[in-house]
Amino acid sequence: MKKKQLMHRAAALGVTACFTALAGFSQASLAVGPALQEGHEYMVVANYPNNLHVLDLASDTIYKSCDMPDDFGPGAIQMAPDGQTAYVLNNHYEDLYGVNLDSCEVVFHAAMSQAPNERTKSIFSFAVSPDGDEVYAIQNPTILNRDHYRVQAPRLAVYRADAGLDAKPVRTFEAPRQVTIMQTGADGSLYMAGADIYKVDVQTGERTTAIASRNWTRPNYTQPDVLSVWPIQTATQDFTILYTTARFQDETQNPDTADWLWGYMNVNLQTGETETRDFGPITEVYFSGTRSPRDPNLMYGVLNRLTKYDIDKQELIKAAELDHSYYCIAINRAGSKIYLGGTYNDVAIYDADSLEKLGNIELPGGDMAISTAQIFVH
Repeated sequence: MKKKQLMHRAAALGVTACFTALAGFSQASLAVGPALQEGHEYMVVANYPNNLHVLDLASDTIYKSCDMPDDFGPGAIQMAPDGQTAYVLNNHYEDLYGVNLDSCEVVFHAAMSQAPNERTKSIFSFAVSPDGDEVYAIQNPTILNRDHYRVQAPRLAVYRADAGLDAKPVRTFEAPRQVTIMQTGADGSLYMAGADIYKVDVQTGERTTAIASRNWTRPNYTQPDVLSVWPIQTATQDFTILYTTARFQDETQNPDTADWLWGYMNVNLQTGETETRDFGPITEVYFSGTRSPRDPNLMYGVLNRLTKYDIDKQELIKAAELDHSYYCIAINRAGSKIYLGGTYNDVAIYDADSLEKLGNIELPGGDMAISTAQIFVH
């Protein structure tokens, strides 16, 4: 075969491979199960090797499963306001995907890295605008030089939700370090949890402190310890973060007589109202917690046990022993059932009043690790 013919054939094969790869990506997730039903309540969760599952909360069964592209991790999820698109941070914290849950088709993809020699991670820190038109991500870039790496300043990247499979930021702003989870308010403000909880204008990047955390000035309290990993979306439109702290008896700040307490910081995403409040003594560690949509005076927490607190009385009401640890807690909109996810490949279901176990939903595939369990209505 002549050299010119070989070159033409190679070019044709290259083009074919390119289109095949693009087609494979856009259809990387094909529907396994029916489209979602209007007005029904579902839960979405991810697990190894790289699955996205939709659970029907009326029957507490798997409704459908989707295959995700690239690699798993962390499987953090945020639902779009219309209950149609699930945004998943995956591929080792480096890519953000939007999945249409009717078809399982990937309709949005943004690589966090924005240069060939840049490696960029997003640490759970992404959110969707209240109208569903924009997607936000805090990106932590590192420049990879031949003989050294150079850590860059974090940035807030703003994407159009309809940008497709090669989304590029339409705006970027400087961002503080150590930002993890984020949510958006009804007025379009972006709330991000870092050293403090910040309120950000997504048009200008202007940042104010909504709730002081590391820099709070509560008399005779120690600096709080905060674990903010799971961006739990709630029926009450609350952005809730747990903290532990010590409250001293007086100015001597004697740790032997201090009260060691759990508390929560909260932003009401509808009104912008904020609150910092203790809810009970430290008896164990929790990874996530949320209040009841039926009774905001009830706080639930989970890790090695599922617990329920009376916030006003600051006392533990009930506790349930678990088959194993669970990281992420979610409550249905009626406030009647609690769903526990994370760690293994099962979702545990508990009665919200009695904390009696109602059952398990076993997921095909491996463990959920630190995936977010989100409950939503389509």
